[in-house]
Amino acid sequence: MFNSEIYKARRAKLLSGLKSGLVLIPGNNEMPYSYRANSFPFRQDSTFLYFAGIDYPSLVLVLDCDNSKEFLFGNSATEEDAIWSGKQPSIEEYAALSGIENVKPFDSLEKFVKDYKGKVHFINPYSGDIQVLVSTITGIDVNQLKEKQSLEMISVVSNMRKIKEDVEIQEIENAVNLTGAMFEYIMKYSSSVEEYFSEKDVAGKIYDYCLTKGYYPAFKPIVTIHGEILHNSGYKENLKKGRLLLVDAGLETSSHYGGDMTRTIPLGGKFSKRQRDVYDIVVKANWGIVDSARPGVAWSKLHNRAARIITSGLKDLGIMKGDTDDIVANGAYALFFPHGLGHLLGLDAHDMENYGEDLIGYDDTIKRSEIFGPSSLRYGLEIKENMVLTNEPGIYFIPHLIESWQKEGKFKDFINYDRALSYKDFGGIRIEDDLLITANGCRLLGKPVAKTGKEIEAAISGK
Repeated sequence: MFNSEIYKARRAKLLSGLKSGLVLIPGNNEMPYSYRANSFPFRQDSTFLYFAGIDYPSLVLVLDCDNSKEFLFGNSATEEDAIWSGKQPSIEEYAALSGIENVKPFDSLEKFVKDYKGKVHFINPYSGDIQVLVSTITGIDVNQLKEKQSLEMISVVSNMRKIKEDVEIQEIENAVNLTGAMFEYIMKYSSSVEEYFSEKDVAGKIYDYCLTKGYYPAFKPIVTIHGEILHNSGYKENLKKGRLLLVDAGLETSSHYGGDMTRTIPLGGKFSKRQRDVYDIVVKANWGIVDSARPGVAWSKLHNRAARIITSGLKDLGIMKGDTDDIVANGAYALFFPHGLGHLLGLDAHDMENYGEDLIGYDDTIKRSEIFGPSSLRYGLEIKENMVLTNEPGIYFIPHLIESWQKEGKFKDFINYDRALSYKDFGGIRIEDDLLITANGCRLLGKPVAKTGKEIEAAISGK
């Protein structure tokens, strides 16, 4: 938790930006896993954390814009609660840590909100129980919450959260450093894998590393020899020497800022020539973004830059053909690079995605593409100083998609399907780092982690 002055300043800025109305910012509740007393690890809502910083369940922050007053609604832990969970600070003590002067019992929240006659600002909750809470206290049907949410509040809050304060950058960099150290640990571990090891063994090492450091993963890690399945996290496959292992993971610190990194590791310690040829294209695309990212450049244009580099490399391998600009303009490259370049990073791995990607990442000037591939780009707007984004180009050979496009005769002037089909057993490669946008460019957050093919092989061998 930061100094209370930071939270007070954030709340004052939100009040000033909205000018009038009542603002509801619910925290999360504990979520049961299989019965009430058996819950998932508690994770506080990121918007609540940003404005209050209190890592405790079942609280609601209410801001009265008209009278510049702040209220924290919640109940202190009872003596019986303390038997099971240990003694906790009182709600009044939590409020003081955040600089909130007014504390009220939770059961007074509904009347407090319903007695207010002006506009009530809220962001549509992503959790069912919080949707029910907001519906109950506002009188708005659950099915209309998205329609009735405050777009004005989303605009003010997202513009604040996009630009990271110095204390946030320090926390993110700490998380990225820990994430990088975790990847170095995983790469060394992969040197000892045997044929009977599975994706579960590597995933287990990630959880082990996080928990022994006192933290949790920032999201469910992706650990797969089928990197062509973008969010493959079932951990079902055995590891096989000669295959590529794609690991996409991040560590979240106690402040709840996290890192997000991907490395693709050759099982057995060495890339084959075919693997290295494709891997080097992705490295070139990754570094191409580092060289080009700077304030004022649209992230969508940087996505297209990565697409051009990938297209050029695939043309050199005989997999694609034709004019590079035409290939990118028509989205033909998306057969091999079907996702966006990256996303915002902060208190969420996909920062503020719960507000709605189009509301956060696009506007009336820069609209989301309707073409397959670039339509998956989560953020398209101009980047600004002190934004943090992930840089994660990739190349994937998805057998059913290649076969489907070939059958349709799709982009046959741009794609050499016979050559592409020879890579059906290849898998996928993604390389992801976290970028801080600076005044004149960008810098990689955290200490350097092995990235080039030569560096990855050296890290696996321990040299």
